[in-house]
Amino acid sequence: MSDRYLTFALGKGRLAKQTLALFESIGITCEEMKDPDTRKLIFTNEELKLRFFLSKGPDVPTYVEYGAADIGVVGEDTILEENRNIYEVLDLGFGKCRMCVCGPAEAAELLKHHELIRVASKYPRIAKDYFYNKKNQTVEIIKLNGSIELAPIVGLSEVIVDIVETGSTLRENGLVVLEEVCPLSARMVVNQVSMKMEYERITALIEKLKGALENEKA
Repeated sequence: MSDRYLTFALGKGRLAKQTLALFESIGITCEEMKDPDTRKLIFTNEELKLRFFLSKGPDVPTYVEYGAADIGVVGEDTILEENRNIYEVLDLGFGKCRMCVCGPAEAAELLKHHELIRVASKYPRIAKDYFYNKKNQTVEIIKLNGSIELAPIVGLSEVIVDIVETGSTLRENGLVVLEEVCPLSARMVVNQVSMKMEYERITALIEKLKGALENEKA
């Protein structure tokens, strides 16, 4: 067995919990991560030579691209928005939602006629790619960090591009899904050099995870 540690970067929160539960199903545990009071930043499984750390979702692809982590688990929305040089190797199937164009129902007409409209989003790269490359519609994209639903309500933009899980926040604010951009879920990504150097270990891990995901579906 290699003496080198494989390092995992996990997006904080629900994603990390679901990932660790999946890893446990294939025998990869990290007990010290379960301590709610811990102040540690890096957690180690000495037996399997694995290290884990938690980070904000948008930082995971960066850690992986630069080799600070060999493997990362993060939402597809983050992968698309960050656009890093990494391999996407596995759809983990949880954290399912959709990236959508949303707005008041009457905004549907503006989308049909390719009018120059303003689009607010936390995901300017995804929004731009969708409107410019898929719809061939020129729009003005406004980057926001907070409650995106507010933008069309206060007149900042005609529509928004945002993640939709249940749609309840949209409904409460008089907005609807107008177009679907793409489906989203949690994905596993791998550093390009790590994939070459640790090919056998990483591919064995991917195969085990695939098996566990198949069993969950069965």
